[in-house]
Amino acid sequence: MRSWHPWLHFRTITRHKLLVMKYCFRIGLYKQGLLHDLSKYSPTEFLVGCKYYQGTRSPNNAEREDIGVSTSWLHHKGRNKHHWEFWVDFTHRGCQPAEIPVQYIFEMFCDRVAASMIYQGANYRDQFPLIYYQRGKHSYILHPHSRALLEELLVYLDQNGLEQTLQYIK
Repeated sequence: MRSWHPWLHFRTITRHKLLVMKYCFRIGLYKQGLLHDLSKYSPTEFLVGCKYYQGTRSPNNAEREDIGVSTSWLHHKGRNKHHWEFWVDFTHRGCQPAEIPVQYIFEMFCDRVAASMIYQGANYRDQFPLIYYQRGKHSYILHPHSRALLEELLVYLDQNGLEQTLQYIK
């Protein structure tokens, strides 16, 4: 049976939220910074996080491994526009990506940086968000313009560091 970690999960998601908020504020996305990931505090997401908390990766991955699907992730991606999955439509031609408005690409960038910082801790390096992206990008259904902008920002971060990248975005 899994351990129950409500305090550790609350602390992790709050640290993540505050980091994203800090970076969103730095680039002028005040409303998005304040509203970022509020759904993680809903019972649907929070209780799964408490049950599957590990501290080094998303509890959604552990839930998916345990029961074959992440109910928390299904809830989360449908409510948070900074996830590419929010922008995929299902048509007669199959899955079709919509172009993501740039403010959500910027929030997505902040989210990826903050997640890498939280999960890597003192080992964090500015190349980690790009490495993580490159590992999964083959399965991402992204509009070509959205993909190009996200990749540009992640490469810029890797080559120039966070401070310069935030200035570049601003």
